[in-house]
Amino acid sequence: MNVSAYIDLCKRLHLAWCEISCYWLKLELLGEGHALRADLDMGKSGQPRASGKRPSSPTLEDVARMSRVSTATVSRCLNNPSQVSEATREQVLKAVNALGYAPNFGARALAAKRTNTFGAIIPTMDNAIFARGLQAFQEELGRHGVTTLVASSSYSPELEEEQIRALVARGADALLLIGHDRTEKSYAFLEQHQIPYVVAWTFNKDQARPSIGFDNRKAMASLTEHVLRQGHRRIALVSAPKSGNDRARERCDGVHDAMMANGLEPADLVVIETPYSISNGAKAFERLMEQTNRPTAVLCGNDVLAAGALTMANKLGVDVPGEVSITGFDDIEIAEIVSPALTTVHVPHRNMGAGAAKLLVGMRNGASGATRIELQADIKLRASLGPV
Repeated sequence: MNVSAYIDLCKRLHLAWCEISCYWLKLELLGEGHALRADLDMGKSGQPRASGKRPSSPTLEDVARMSRVSTATVSRCLNNPSQVSEATREQVLKAVNALGYAPNFGARALAAKRTNTFGAIIPTMDNAIFARGLQAFQEELGRHGVTTLVASSSYSPELEEEQIRALVARGADALLLIGHDRTEKSYAFLEQHQIPYVVAWTFNKDQARPSIGFDNRKAMASLTEHVLRQGHRRIALVSAPKSGNDRARERCDGVHDAMMANGLEPADLVVIETPYSISNGAKAFERLMEQTNRPTAVLCGNDVLAAGALTMANKLGVDVPGEVSITGFDDIEIAEIVSPALTTVHVPHRNMGAGAAKLLVGMRNGASGATRIELQADIKLRASLGPV
């Protein structure tokens, strides 16, 4: 009789919990003897008798015994499955499932002085700004056997500091952080505890910290150049609050750079700061349209704000781009869905997320090499930008 048949027999004799408990109770899988011993465990009601003590959890040795392989083979199968044959892997996994075995990651972490858990702290989960990059980050870490823990700081440096401490206290081997703006205490804490970290979604040549991202200032300046080449001179910017958000400040600086390069005064730029959301983008656009000398182009700090601006333009009957052009930043899915489709900055989300994961794995493992990587952000010209 094979293992599966024994398990089916156990289920009939002991009900649901027998699949695990018969083996835990050392009744062994020995054919008729096993069936007889299991049958003696039944009460008149057909329910299993309580032993008064819950069986101990199955061990690596139990899996090896049921699989008829060595404990070393079981360990290789669980940690490096490519090193064992498919037949052996299936045999071991059947035993793992039958016994309900769970590897003791806590003990493994103590032995290796690592948990194979990385943390990622993003500013918000309210919209899809970071979704693609975070997905690629998690996928790449998964290839290295690393689990991802995610937290949201709500753009609060103080909350982020608490989250950094909490993730490290829970054993995070490394951290992904967004942007350079955070408390000095946070950086000092990471250095003190020798926690590898990478700053993403930005690249600043003047910053020596490990980072992977793009130059927000340069990307926004390039987008603004496209707007100015269409003849626009009355320009407004709907931005995220710049305090504690270096990416928002750099994008605003990029607009200023392009204006000065074209003989315009940065002081003439109308700026509305508002948290990222579609509704806030809509409200900001409505305020701009109430002005006597309203702008002919509205640049938005991201696609979410721009989608809100487009929604309000449709509601107010403002033709885009006939009367007002609208641009975004990020090139998330919504940029192509809205009508007209958004001219925007394409951010290399997936390359950035996967690259951050590779950097962190290398840093944790003590690898040498570049820890500052600049990626390119491209302009996507679509129907929402037109001439004056």
